[in-house]
Amino acid sequence: MQKTALILAAALTFAGCGGKKASAVPVAAEERVAEVSFDADSAYSYVGRQVAFGPRVPNTEAHRRCGEWLVSELRRHGAEVTEQRATLKAFDGTPLDALNIFARYNPSAEKRILLLAHWDCRPWADQDPDPANRKKPVDGANDGASGVGVILEIARQIGKEKGGKGVDILFVDAEDWGTDGDENSWALGARYFMEHLPVEGYMPDEAILLDMVGGKGAVFCREYFSEQAAPRLAQSLWGTAESLGYGDIFLNRLGSAVTDDHVQLIAHGIPTVDIIEYHPEYESGFNPRWHTVSDNMEGIDPATLKAVGRVVTQYISDNY
Repeated sequence: MQKTALILAAALTFAGCGGKKASAVPVAAEERVAEVSFDADSAYSYVGRQVAFGPRVPNTEAHRRCGEWLVSELRRHGAEVTEQRATLKAFDGTPLDALNIFARYNPSAEKRILLLAHWDCRPWADQDPDPANRKKPVDGANDGASGVGVILEIARQIGKEKGGKGVDILFVDAEDWGTDGDENSWALGARYFMEHLPVEGYMPDEAILLDMVGGKGAVFCREYFSEQAAPRLAQSLWGTAESLGYGDIFLNRLGSAVTDDHVQLIAHGIPTVDIIEYHPEYESGFNPRWHTVSDNMEGIDPATLKAVGRVVTQYISDNY
């Protein structure tokens, strides 16, 4: 992903409506029957398992083996899984053997939410402070594996409930083989998915993208494109975070505009929110390990995974 603009606001009050359908108002903690389960240690182990394969760069053995494992893990947790394979052309002309992994729970449910994350890795550490590292691939512990790890843990919990909720999962490929200044070079897998839907007429009520959701000291602001396309969903997610005691992590203020997988869904009418780490003190706006060889397990904090996982699972429990 790349940051397309820096749009800051301190302590904004958000209002208005938009998107395909309105999202629910956050449910106050005292009104809930029970809070849902999310095991941060399990999510952390899912992140580590991905990293152990090596950098999941398209066209590599690590990428192939990790893809097979992701498919088997989702099936193990009771999801109906579709493997969408395609050869996608990168900005530099490289043909990428890509795999989008689409999983569904309770496909007959009319009301549906889509959870997605990219599972590929940046092929070169172009933001590394050491020039000698800038042609090395990235482990992608935070940038890729963290979002997938959280969603896999959510899938495990849904599977224990026998898949009664209308939840879909999408692990998209070829997100991170892009170049600065060319917004169309990013999110190739998400674009292909939306242009070649594996289920005819597929249109979830809303979607949540998780990207860089495991970093130590992470904070999450309300991403600009998300705010334009799905303000009520953003309001409900950040309200849920506040009610669960995570208001110091989910900051109720506007962040930057990020070219990420959610832009492809928004372009096709799906209200989508990107939960993505944001740091205005850094020039990139992202975690300082972003696109460097230090994006490894040392930078992952189970407490951050827990905060994001609990917010998303609680939102699903309250609304689906």
